[in-house]
Amino acid sequence: MDAGLFFRAGGPWTSAFSGVLAFALKQFRNSQSEIPFMFTGIIEELGQVRSVETHGENARVVIEAHTVTQDTTHGDSIAVNGVCLTALDVQQDSFAADVSRETLERSTLGRLGPGTPVNLERAVTPATRLGGHIVQGHVDARGTFVSAVDHGGSWTVRIAYPAEVARYLVFKGSVAVEGISLTIANLTNDYFEIAIIPKTWEVTNFSRLQPNDAVNLEVDVIAKYVERIMAVSGGVGARSHPPNEGTIEGNN
Repeated sequence: MDAGLFFRAGGPWTSAFSGVLAFALKQFRNSQSEIPFMFTGIIEELGQVRSVETHGENARVVIEAHTVTQDTTHGDSIAVNGVCLTALDVQQDSFAADVSRETLERSTLGRLGPGTPVNLERAVTPATRLGGHIVQGHVDARGTFVSAVDHGGSWTVRIAYPAEVARYLVFKGSVAVEGISLTIANLTNDYFEIAIIPKTWEVTNFSRLQPNDAVNLEVDVIAKYVERIMAVSGGVGARSHPPNEGTIEGNN
């Protein structure tokens, strides 16, 4: 399907979306193995922190896991609570990762301790189904877990978010929370709500979260690409500098 059909022919959004689509296709056609720093937000395993060792202002974490280590080798990428990290010392039941000071301070990884459950996902390959949405493993901001209402088999989870990511959040749009690809079911100026099915509740750390716990947020990268394309092309309402300040880059 022609991407331009989604927008009025010749309008600025047509070229913006087409540019984003071309970028995505280029990424998926990229070489023979892993697409760098790319995930789907579909959690493969709930791992557990075995140890955290401090090295100056940085840290090395060792995580117990069994699924994500099966075909992972030294240097591959694994998302831990939505943060892209480089897997080191990969064993059948664990892997290690070095975490920088910046990541420790600006994401929830700085609060990890022995026994902490963590959401794990390996980087996608060209053959991987894109079951969620494009997730880079770069945390844009920290939100706050407000509440979870049990509806007898499903849950409505409320997440408060900071103002700097507000313009990237839309009703029925995608957002990654702790690395989980989710759809916004309700949106206000201060928080959004997401519907959680039993499978997601079971295989992620959501069931362990408590009110006021911090959570990693990553907005839909397509929205940021559209904003940037509009900015450099002089689109109406475009901002000259997308708010990537403070975004945690992957592969620490």
